[in-house]
Amino acid sequence: MKILFIGDIYGNPGLQIYNEKIQSLKHELNPDILIVNGENAHHGRGINLKIYKELMKSGVHAITMGNWVWGNSELNTFIEESNIVRPANFVDAPGKGYKIINFNQKRLLIINVLGRVFMNPNIENPFTIIDSILNKEKADYIFVDVHAEATSEKVALGHYLDGRVHAIVGTHTHIQTNDARILPKGTLYLTDVGMTGALNGVIGVKKDIVIDRFLKGFARPNETEVGDKQLNAVFLDLDKKIIKTIHLESK
Repeated sequence: MKILFIGDIYGNPGLQIYNEKIQSLKHELNPDILIVNGENAHHGRGINLKIYKELMKSGVHAITMGNWVWGNSELNTFIEESNIVRPANFVDAPGKGYKIINFNQKRLLIINVLGRVFMNPNIENPFTIIDSILNKEKADYIFVDVHAEATSEKVALGHYLDGRVHAIVGTHTHIQTNDARILPKGTLYLTDVGMTGALNGVIGVKKDIVIDRFLKGFARPNETEVGDKQLNAVFLDLDKKIIKTIHLESK
C-alpha cells in the first residue's frame, strides 16, 4: 500500500499550494491513499466545513488533526460523520481518534495522537492509547500521525511501536526533519513531515508578529503569512519499505 501524507496545511497559503501541486504529485507517485493534516487549515486554527469538503473533493481519504482540532467550533457540527481523525487521547471528545479505510480488500488503520510534553498534560497517555487501539482493532496496515512538540517523545514512541505498526510520522513543529528511515524492526519513521503554507513566515505566522513576541514578550494576535509558499509531505510504500520526503515551493 502506498500513502501520500501532506504535512500541516496552514491557512490559505497552505490550501493554495496544496491545490497547485496535489494533482501532479498524485500523477507522479500514484498513491493508493491520500492523507493530510488539517488542524491549521482555517487561518491557522482548526478546520471548517467548506475546507473539509474541498479537501475531500480533491481526493483526500482522511484528515488528521492536532492540538488546534477544536480551534474552529464549526467542526462540532460535522465531525461525527466526517473522515476526520482527531487525536485519540482526548477523553470523551466528539469524533473518532482512529479510522479504518478499506482499499483493495486490505484494511488500513489510521491513528492520530497528541504528545503531552510541552503541550497538554491533561490528556491520556499516547503510548497506552495506541496500545488500546491496537488491542481492539485488526488491520493489514497501520499508520500513525504523532502530533507532538518534543522530538524525544516522537522518537520514543517510534521505538515503542517499532514492528507493531507500519509507519509513524510526526507533525506539529512545522519543520521537516532529515531523519526519514526504517526503524530496526521495520517501521517507517519520520520525526516531522513539516508544514504546507507560507515559506517565509515563522511556522506559518507573519514573522514580524513572532519576532515582536520574542523581543517584547507580547504582540498582536497571530496572522497568516503571505508570499512564497511551501509544501512538505512524505511518501510511504508500506510493502516495499520506502519512505521519501517531499519539499516543493511556489511563488
